[in-house]
Amino acid sequence: MAIHNTCDGVRRRDFLKVGVAGATGLSLANYLRLAEAGEVRSGGPAKAAIFINLNGGPSHMDTFDLKPDAPAEYRGEFNPTKTNVPGVEFSEHLPKLAQCADKFAILRGVSHTLAAHQLGTEYVNTGSRPLPSLEYPGYSAVFTKERQAPGDLPPAVSIPNSQQRAGFLGVQYAPLATGSTPRPGAPFSVRGMSLGNGLTIAEIEKRNNLLHDLDRTFVGLESQNQLIQGLDKFNSQAYDIITSKKSREAFDVSKESPAFCKPFGEEAFGMSCLLATRLVESGVGFITITLGGWDTHADNFTRLRDRNLPTLDTGLSALFNGLAEKGLLESTAVFVTGEFGRTPKINSRSEEGGRDHYPRCMFMLMAGGGVRGGQVVGESDDKATGPLNEAITPDDAAASFYHNLGIDHTKEYDSNTGRPITIVRDGKVIAPLFS
Repeated sequence: MAIHNTCDGVRRRDFLKVGVAGATGLSLANYLRLAEAGEVRSGGPAKAAIFINLNGGPSHMDTFDLKPDAPAEYRGEFNPTKTNVPGVEFSEHLPKLAQCADKFAILRGVSHTLAAHQLGTEYVNTGSRPLPSLEYPGYSAVFTKERQAPGDLPPAVSIPNSQQRAGFLGVQYAPLATGSTPRPGAPFSVRGMSLGNGLTIAEIEKRNNLLHDLDRTFVGLESQNQLIQGLDKFNSQAYDIITSKKSREAFDVSKESPAFCKPFGEEAFGMSCLLATRLVESGVGFITITLGGWDTHADNFTRLRDRNLPTLDTGLSALFNGLAEKGLLESTAVFVTGEFGRTPKINSRSEEGGRDHYPRCMFMLMAGGGVRGGQVVGESDDKATGPLNEAITPDDAAASFYHNLGIDHTKEYDSNTGRPITIVRDGKVIAPLFS
């Protein structure tokens, strides 16, 4: 999957680098030292989550909130198409999503005030407005802290990278970044997990025995240095994952039937969605997927028509349908969002025009768990310049996402300075999503 630069120069790439564990040969161990899950909490309707980040800020007026009766300088070039939900219309370039609209809910008239990519991204990835003095944890980190992961699987995975930072919780709650995306029909190797460079299981077992000897030698140091506390446990987890058939097969999309794979297509985003369904089915709790390229200041309609919308349409519709086919949609919360919308009025930066940053009005999608699909929650005005009535905020969306996962968004964590911090500072659950 390509890495995209947005107009403010921010490069969308991995925020987590999985290190190498030196002589042990178990590079995954370093990751596991940074990814220990917290205590088990009571589950909600959804047991797993998939968060899809549309980096760059997709245009709401050209996707899920068209205004065909608005003046030409607002409505753009695309026509609406009917969906399988009466009265609901999408862009004509989202025909596959239109035919599974009953499986997800659309939030319209979502609004905030942060028009810079990085600030907007931090906001929608945490549900709390960014502060210069504090970095809030993303959804993935909170989920990892609240849920116990299987010992032979990572608790959270990002494909290929993530904006889900661990924030003040600490990097031990960051997701495992795959660093790449699957290819059709090919086994998928995850950096730090596969047995590369000619290594065999037998050699890994020898190195694991060596670790036990080293741990006995340095046992007195563990109580003196928190950086190496739990070394035995994390190396044991790394060993379990690397040698686990379940773990290796969880990432191997070539194990899926050709019939199931076909709707996902062969592009990186669709293949990432295919991998996400397989990881959820295998027991991974939280998956993030990144799809960039939405920063359409110029040539908005060509870029959306020829690339972005067909890519999103194929991958996301296959994700919803694939989860439903596997019986996983009712237990998997899905959240799709960019950092903001784009200006309703078309600019003149190119021959056909473009749309600029616009946080005052945007869309989000939610599905799975207790979310009732086939509905539109919220509404924008006649030119999509803002909410028609009360605005939905990223805080409200976050509170609803956590609610769908059985996590209390008003719960407080202590920062490393002992300061109590609420998971979502100002949000409230959007009741109609679950009615």
